[in-house]
Amino acid sequence: MVGTRGVPARYGGFETAIEEIGRRLVRAGVDVTVYRRSTEDEVVAPRRHEGMRLVTLPALRSRALETLSHTALSVLHLVTRRRVDAVIVFNSANAVFLPALRARGLRSAVHVDGLEWRRSKWSGSGRRYYRMAEALAVRWADALIADAHGIADYYDEEFGATTRFVPYGAPVLEGVTADLIERLGLESDGYHLVVSRFEPENHVETIVEGYRSSMARLPLVVVGSAPDSDEYTARVRRAADGDPRIRLVGAVWDQDLLDQLYANARLYLHGHSVGGTNPSLLRAMGAGVAVSAYDVVFNHEMIGDGAVYFTEAEDVAEAVTVAEEDPAAARRLGREVRDRATERYRWDDVAAGYCDLVSDLAAGRSRRGECSGRRHGASRWTAGGVPT
Repeated sequence: MVGTRGVPARYGGFETAIEEIGRRLVRAGVDVTVYRRSTEDEVVAPRRHEGMRLVTLPALRSRALETLSHTALSVLHLVTRRRVDAVIVFNSANAVFLPALRARGLRSAVHVDGLEWRRSKWSGSGRRYYRMAEALAVRWADALIADAHGIADYYDEEFGATTRFVPYGAPVLEGVTADLIERLGLESDGYHLVVSRFEPENHVETIVEGYRSSMARLPLVVVGSAPDSDEYTARVRRAADGDPRIRLVGAVWDQDLLDQLYANARLYLHGHSVGGTNPSLLRAMGAGVAVSAYDVVFNHEMIGDGAVYFTEAEDVAEAVTVAEEDPAAARRLGREVRDRATERYRWDDVAAGYCDLVSDLAAGRSRRGECSGRRHGASRWTAGGVPT
């Protein structure tokens, strides 16, 4: 498994997926190696984790080059020192390294993630690079992994490319207490919650503005930050300024505290719009909390009818008002999304999908050559917003 910060999982969806999938593959008898980035706080890098063999390599500490520099070293190490049956490459940006794997006779699958080129942090050359990398993944990968049907539709409509649908899993939270949130002055069922990086495509500012315009009594707790987006962070702070109901608590790395924040909220507000199956939303679903989500195809796919959708600040104001006026209905919606999570997003099923995939790769099965990587022209994905 190549192309992420690696495990132990301390950062995001890719890392959590590797940890959950990798340890299950190990239990199934698969020899798993994970390439990981070195961190400044490690005195000695771990050699194994949950049965997975770890290879720790450095990376350039640059937003534009960190992922690529680390993957380049990982692929170099892999093709010169390791012999494996299949390689899972995370992030379509890393597709430029596929020919090196192919030259070594290694079959590879690329987890293409969401519509990364639409993220505000990439513009100009960065955006062009991501669009090029998508095309290269389509042309060179032996398999493409889509974690949402919406992403599969995108690759089909844009390139005519087939993908393997394998979503993420949801952590199902049961018996969660409230002792840690009480230290923050919060109580169970007594606040609304946002957990997000502060980036325009995650619509945190819209959520804060909508909440502020409401007559909500319960506070809004906003968890998150944006190390690469100072301007947008300032906009979120201005939107919250002067309203004592809004609590910007910054990033929370304590997983027990984060679980309690999810499980004890009245309403979880989810503004992400360009990803596939979103780990934050899965966590809210597994916690059994009512959800109000941004109105895009990925969120509809995950939650179905078990959410109130929004696009404007006015919609957010209505969502928090309804949740406060009818707490019983909010609890019912929370149970419905939790049931959906346990039925559709099980880590055991996800790991089984990856086991089938690596078996196919090891057996020499490949979709490579099915299409050129040329785009089919303007589509509903590139003409404007992400489809609802």
